[in-house]
Amino acid sequence: MVCRGIRGAITVESNDEQAILKAARELLESIVAANGVAVEDVVSVLFSVTPDLDAVNPARAAREMGWSHTPLLSVQEMAVGNGLPRCIRVLIHWNTDRSPEQVRHIYLGEARILRPDLVEG
Repeated sequence: MVCRGIRGAITVESNDEQAILKAARELLESIVAANGVAVEDVVSVLFSVTPDLDAVNPARAAREMGWSHTPLLSVQEMAVGNGLPRCIRVLIHWNTDRSPEQVRHIYLGEARILRPDLVEG
């Protein structure tokens, strides 16, 4: 078993606590479903949010999903000119037997433009 990274991102409708938590939960649930992730195999999770999202820490969504013993860290995304607004990004460190090519990265909402090469359908 090795540690692999799963990337993902989602945009949020507004800088509102419930909107941020809903989006973070949707992103995490989509990643878990697409990859068959078991919480006990998650080493750690890094969240980043654009500077326009500060109503709540998106890591709270993971805690509410039962990820109580998983190390979580949230940081502010670097402000880049013409960057995608209201975006939550995630990097999940995951112990797995899958090859890098078998890991499914998930980009939802407007965040699909960040990695069109990885977006399915």
